[in-house]
Amino acid sequence: MSNEIPENPGSTHGTSRHRGTARRSVLSAAALGLPLAATTLPLTTGTAAADDRPSGDGRPATAQQPDRELRALLKEIDPRRIEATIRKLVTFGTRHTLSVQDDPVRGIGAARDWILAEMRSYAAGSGGRMTADLQSYVQEPASRIPVATRITNIVATLRGSVTPERVYVVSGHYDSRVTDVMNATADAPGANDDASGVAVAMELARVMAKRRPASTIVFAAVAGEEQGLYGSGHMAREFKAAGTDVQGMFTCDIVGSPTADDGERDPYTVRLFAEGVPTSETPAQASTRMSVGGENDSPARQLARFVRDTADNDATEMRVRVIYRRDRYLRGGDQIPFLEQGFPAARFTEPAENFAHQHQDIRVEDGLQYGDLPEFCDFPYIARVARVNAAALWTLAQAPGTPRNVRIRTSNLTNATELVWDRGTEPDLEGYDVVWRETTAAEWTHVIDVGDVTTVEVDLSKDNVFFGVRARNHAGHAGPVAFPVPRS
Repeated sequence: MSNEIPENPGSTHGTSRHRGTARRSVLSAAALGLPLAATTLPLTTGTAAADDRPSGDGRPATAQQPDRELRALLKEIDPRRIEATIRKLVTFGTRHTLSVQDDPVRGIGAARDWILAEMRSYAAGSGGRMTADLQSYVQEPASRIPVATRITNIVATLRGSVTPERVYVVSGHYDSRVTDVMNATADAPGANDDASGVAVAMELARVMAKRRPASTIVFAAVAGEEQGLYGSGHMAREFKAAGTDVQGMFTCDIVGSPTADDGERDPYTVRLFAEGVPTSETPAQASTRMSVGGENDSPARQLARFVRDTADNDATEMRVRVIYRRDRYLRGGDQIPFLEQGFPAARFTEPAENFAHQHQDIRVEDGLQYGDLPEFCDFPYIARVARVNAAALWTLAQAPGTPRNVRIRTSNLTNATELVWDRGTEPDLEGYDVVWRETTAAEWTHVIDVGDVTTVEVDLSKDNVFFGVRARNHAGHAGPVAFPVPRS
């Protein structure tokens, strides 16, 4: 292997070699001898180690600013339409999974039919690219399901124009509940939990239906969440059985208010819950992880980092607070069935919840109003959450997919690191970046442009740092990072 960097790495599809900082050093700006305000630059032929530089502006080195097309899309997200959707869903009285399904004005069936009609109205303007359908099955008696019950998801699919086989999903759950999870008749408005999440998915479907994403985006309203994640479980299993390449899933659940139970407001923050050790991890994968690390580098964590890279900016006006947990204490959401099937998934939730306004009978007690009512929702806030989802989803759909079969060669003891991966099939693929960070760092701190190759050697020790690989296209969009595993 040559010790020289090819002058045009993009022409080789082969191997390149890059010098990093001294391979035994810590990876800090001070150690690199760089000013704290240095920005990330690619290595090119003949440059020294210091060309691979950390970002000094407080943002991850992998951050991507929204382009003109994405900014225009985000401006179309309308808080008034989101409000109208939430208020309409509340008018169905209850949307409990066990409520009536054949009443035209009350119950989960009426809500189902209205959501489907709305989704189909968006699809009508898509030029045939979007379809909206019901996805149903009969759930036999189980936990919180006393009798056989039909559970129905509404699924709107916007087919990609370049790589339609690659799929990204956003969902909210349209069922609701009160204090007694088995009470299917009392009014259960469910404005925040989770008409807010359904409104996000529907607004994104409306705005994106007129556009041409490169990859497929699915906008879903699922049922059965409050009874035990039944609707999302069925959808995830259907995707798995069909061999669908779901490379990212977000659920928006309780995204309706930035006001906590003590009145404190945080209107420009949304939480994103992302698991570490994968739910679907096999014993062999666990053994590898325990040997070389990676507890903080699951596909879900890489997806969460990607959201920060693309959606924590002035175009969304939001800060994405990533929480390194699968979900909150004693709680769970519709991302979990996707994680169980091995799909990268994460959950958006408001910054601090007010428990008087979720899972509560409507009542006034000691002067305090209980119940999940629309007057406790902040519609401009929900619109900003929608923009966060839109920024991440649109960039995911336009960028190359997550690199596959990324490996670190371990056949020989060496203080350098050799990475290998499979080349993607995207027609607009331009090349790859190698990213790295200290093992104690939460975000990727360094980026090296290695060109259109499938093997690279970096003069940094794999024992001291974490590496990743991401793909870029000619438009400048970069996809999520893939974390490598050992290969002999």
